[in-house]
Parts: sequence; structure tokens; C-alpha cells
Amino acid sequence: MIVRDRPSGLRLFLILRGSILNRIRAVLLVNVLVAIAVTITHGALFELKITLTAIPFTLIGLPLAIFLGFRNTAAYDRYWEGRKLWGELVFRSQNLARQCRSLISASRPASAELGLDDVRVRMISRAIVHAYALRDRLRGQPSGAAPDPALLPLLSTAEWEAMARSSNPPATLLLRMGDDLAECVATGRIDGCRATSLDDTFSAMAAAAAACDRIRTTPIPFSYTLLLHRTAYLYCFLLPFGLVDTIGFMTPFVVGIVAYTFFGLDALGDEIEEPFGTSANDLPLDAICRNIEIGLKEAIDHPDIPAPLAPVGYCLL
Repeated sequence: MIVRDRPSGLRLFLILRGSILNRIRAVLLVNVLVAIAVTITHGALFELKITLTAIPFTLIGLPLAIFLGFRNTAAYDRYWEGRKLWGELVFRSQNLARQCRSLISASRPASAELGLDDVRVRMISRAIVHAYALRDRLRGQPSGAAPDPALLPLLSTAEWEAMARSSNPPATLLLRMGDDLAECVATGRIDGCRATSLDDTFSAMAAAAAACDRIRTTPIPFSYTLLLHRTAYLYCFLLPFGLVDTIGFMTPFVVGIVAYTFFGLDALGDEIEEPFGTSANDLPLDAICRNIEIGLKEAIDHPDIPAPLAPVGYCLL
């Protein structure tokens, strides 16, 4: 995610980092070169004059802009829903830490020095790994097979092996938390009413993960995207023939501006349609997971609390 103040003046036109121009520069350059060639030949192709007016482009351009706007709105809805789901996961993780500290009875306050033998520390540690495991699952990366060395102490070796075997590591961790909760109820460390509150938190975390999976596995229909791609390309590459007789040498400039807008909107929709990736305009899942880790480690007075992630080159991953 790009994190920076909005530029003003000339800088607004010179900034490349975070701009969609990097993705469309090749096709945009080809489009402008075609416009230059059309301008030089005045729309003639092998002594055949191709005569077009601006009327067909006016008729096509308006609905094309509307459909591109609709698709980008649908793509941004997916992006914003993903951000809300991760915000819900942050809240539920912090709530889980509070509930473990206050609802599960013990002779000593929850502290990292008690180690994984303490059920409260074990649950909170799993919640940290759960966030990272969900991030990896959404990005198509393995979780248990090659874990981050900094996360290794948060789970037992048997649990890391179970995650490596699992087809859904985040769900596996929630199952283990449910088993621990059932054990606490059986041993009288928490009564049934309070256990329900913890179970509701587990259910909300599972629901957030499932909703993120739904976004990841259900893209915008390909036929709709393909139709917009084709129409945008045909429109921009034929546009010089419709403008050259009217505006002459200004044709490449006007075509470049129109093509930048249409190609840019098309590429931007592609980029934010899948919000869980690692491109500059995707959600900063690394930073969100780090915030969850910090909050939960502080809840158990962990001695190794990392610093929040900072943007690198205005990009927060």
C-alpha cells in the first residue's frame, strides 16, 4: 500500500512510484507511436485513406468509461471488504488476549515467562501465528513447512508439523484453541457462560478467514474483464484515425491522455481486484500482522516485542 502525502504542483505529474504508469507504459508507448504514424500519414494506409469521425468514438467512449468505472467500483469493494475483514481480525485477536487473561482462572497472571505450558499463553501465541498463517494462505505461500524463525517459539514442534500437513493452517490453529478451551471447561478453569464468549471470538476469527478465502477464490467474471480489455484496446488504437482530420498534429497528445486514462483504469482494476498480493497498491498484510503480533505480545509481557513496520520507499507491505 502506498503511504504518502498527496503531491501538488509539478510533482503531481512527475511521480512514478505508486503510479499505474509503470504497468501500462509499454502499451501506452505503442499507442502513442501508432498515433504519431497516423498523424504523419494523415490516416492513409497503403494509399487507402481511412476516414473516421469523432462520432463513433463519442458513442463508444461514454459507455466504456461507465463500464470501466463500474468494474473499478466492484474491484474496490473487494479491496475495502478485505481491509474490513483484517480490521475485524485485529479486533478479535486483541479481544482474545483480553478474554484469556481475564476469563481463564489461574494462580498467576498470564505472562510469556510461563511458556507454552500455560494455556493462556498458548492460545495467545497461536493467535499471532494464525494471522501470519492466514496471510500466507491468501498469498499462496506455505506456512508450516518453512516458518519464520522469529515465530518458531510461539508453537510447539508438533503444532508446526501439523500446520505443514494441513490444507488450511489457520483453521488447524483454531481447532487447537477449541481443544484447549474444552479442556479448561472440563477442569473448571472457566465456566460455560464465559467459555461461550471465547468460542464466539474463535468463530468470528474463522468467519473473517473464510470471507478472505471467498474474495481470493472468486474473482470478477473473466468474460466481463475480457470484454472491457478488448473494447479499451480497440478504442484507443482506432482513436487516432477519428481525430487526425480534426486536430492534426495534436492527435498523439490527445490520444496519449485518453489512452493513459482508459489503460490506467483497466490496469488499476486488475491490481486491486486481488487485494491480498504484494504489489504496491495491495493491502499491507505484513504490517497488519506485525501490529497483531505487537498487541498480543504486549498482553503477555513478552520480552521480544518487534517494532511496527515502516514504509520503504512510500510502500507499506
